[in-house]
Amino acid sequence: MAVELKVTVTSDADIVIARQEGRRLASQLEFTGSDLTVIASAISEIARNIVEYAKKGEIEMGRAERNGRRGIVVIARDQGPGIRDITMALQDGYSTSGSLGLGLPGARRLMDEFEIVSEPGTGTTVTMRNWAR
Repeated sequence: MAVELKVTVTSDADIVIARQEGRRLASQLEFTGSDLTVIASAISEIARNIVEYAKKGEIEMGRAERNGRRGIVVIARDQGPGIRDITMALQDGYSTSGSLGLGLPGARRLMDEFEIVSEPGTGTTVTMRNWAR
């Protein structure tokens, strides 16, 4: 993936920017209106986790292509506390902060591909892809 957009995420305002930029890129890739909403929502959930748990991170976005299909790839990175139990963190309702626990599992459901790599004390990287229909 060639990075086309990079958003530093440290505040709620940055969440909005990341969401808008992701929606704009997906629009350029000719995703449908409902797909634009799905992609923006997934970006928003992941960006919110950066602000809530890591305090600072970045989201990179770019075009993806595989077997003649075009899509968008979103990579969110932080150097926060990491996730001790990824399996638990991906279950609806699991939260270490008292939230509803829908962010990671929600983003995973919204996107076609979702991968998370995390190590306690090192940080977390979430890679998501969505393919145009």
